[in-house]
Amino acid sequence: MEEMRFLSQGETGLVVEFGNEIDPIVNTHVQALSRLIGKEDKQLIEAVVPTYRSLLIYFDPTQVDRVELICKIKKIESELHNVQAEISNTKIVRIPTLYGGEAGPDLEFVANHNNLAVEEVIRIHTSVAYRIYMMGFTPGFPYLGGMSEKIATPRLKTPRISIPAGSVGIAGSQTGLYPVESPGGWQLIGRTPLKVFDPLNQQPFLYSAGDYLQFEPITAEEYERIREEVEHGHYCPQIAPMKEAIR
Repeated sequence: MEEMRFLSQGETGLVVEFGNEIDPIVNTHVQALSRLIGKEDKQLIEAVVPTYRSLLIYFDPTQVDRVELICKIKKIESELHNVQAEISNTKIVRIPTLYGGEAGPDLEFVANHNNLAVEEVIRIHTSVAYRIYMMGFTPGFPYLGGMSEKIATPRLKTPRISIPAGSVGIAGSQTGLYPVESPGGWQLIGRTPLKVFDPLNQQPFLYSAGDYLQFEPITAEEYERIREEVEHGHYCPQIAPMKEAIR
């Protein structure tokens, strides 16, 4: 992995770059450093925003000098002898998903584009635990890595004005999940009844950057049952430590 690079982002921002590639090892380092820096004095560090390969740190220049902050970050990074140990809280979240039909109107297009049967697209899509490299676009939107090129499909030529919350889609070689209703140009292949973002909860997000998502196919009947349980606050999402899930 390349050495860290420090770039200014206005008077109150500092970007720490770890490389130029989307790589799980680089992203693991980003997430680990993000967690450690996030524990620093809140008067100094106002916010930490991890991305695929970099970290954006907002700080109070009246409390800490930029050069002093860089020295502090280098010291924290030098003490990261075992990055893997810093992600012991990484978890895998199961995402029950109804594929096709009204929930996934573009599933057949994805299948035809890749010369596959619909069932094969679903099998491939649900066979991988996808790493969340970063969150963005809308609250809780996970940018996932690891999707098979066998089901890669271009974005829509004309984006939809409104996509229902919970929609699961494909754009190029990426897959993702729309946490809230929003515009979007991804090919929709399914929908989950889970509420992955709830601003009224003490913990508004069901997952974090660095976690993993695994989609699991469900029937229309199961979708309605889970949706009702979620609506009444009775559903318990299936979440497990990643280290246990891969044993």
